[in-house]
Amino acid sequence: MFTGPRFRVLVDLVADGDVVILSGAGLSTESGIPDYRGETGRKRRAEPMTYQTFVGSAAARRRYWARSHLGWREIDRARPNAGHRAVAELEAGGLVAGIITQNVDGLHQAAGARQVIELHGALDRVRCLSCGERTSRQWLDQRLRAANPRWHARIDVINPDGDAVLADDQVEGFNIVNCDADGCGGVLKPDVVFFGENVPRPRVEECYELVERAGMLLVLGSSLTVMSGYRFVRHAAERGIPVAIINRGPTRGDAQALLTFDGPLGSTLTRLVSRLEPPRRRPSDSSAST
Repeated sequence: MFTGPRFRVLVDLVADGDVVILSGAGLSTESGIPDYRGETGRKRRAEPMTYQTFVGSAAARRRYWARSHLGWREIDRARPNAGHRAVAELEAGGLVAGIITQNVDGLHQAAGARQVIELHGALDRVRCLSCGERTSRQWLDQRLRAANPRWHARIDVINPDGDAVLADDQVEGFNIVNCDADGCGGVLKPDVVFFGENVPRPRVEECYELVERAGMLLVLGSSLTVMSGYRFVRHAAERGIPVAIINRGPTRGDAQALLTFDGPLGSTLTRLVSRLEPPRRRPSDSSAST
């Protein structure tokens, strides 16, 4: 995988710059966060929460927040892996024009990446469905701890969105909290796009525009099963922009890709970076040293 003409073509495409990266859950599995459809995804025993279920049922919200209260701590403890660090290094070298991530874990930014569009939002923020106010997940965690001083549960399985799998009897005693803005009391939801919920249109348009300016689209760790990410592969292919995919297993976008690689993300991306010429630096970086 790390040698031969196909990999050399990938190196040359990345070296030309203006790379747009589309990342999925498979990039974060080496940080201990499972994916939805890969090896770790097949071990899950629960379906992800849908937007319709969340807004339509108080019992469903109690179940979600009880499970997420524990699961989010695992996400929060996760650290960037070699793949995230390689992407950040490519960006710092001026080769990456932008990153579109389907992940909600914030690990791209934790690794040092700057130009990140969080397509599906981020778990470290919470939004009120009534007044729209956004607050930090840390603040909600403190409020939930205070509301449940004697509540304890054990995590058996965690999902990529921070939703842990708990037994029903563990959920029943959990107290949820509502928006604490003056006079609001509205329903709180993590600032992420649930299944069945639309990505905000301005965010989608920003991603389309980024792809249209790309020298290539590099897909990392996504099966592209859902249209949310796959549409950008189609958009690139329709415009003659080369697409390369690195993933564990086949993807929905393989037919549109110039190159596909089936293998571990961390070691593949680390090898890619090592094969490049010394990276270009941003003008601000070079000027700062003079």
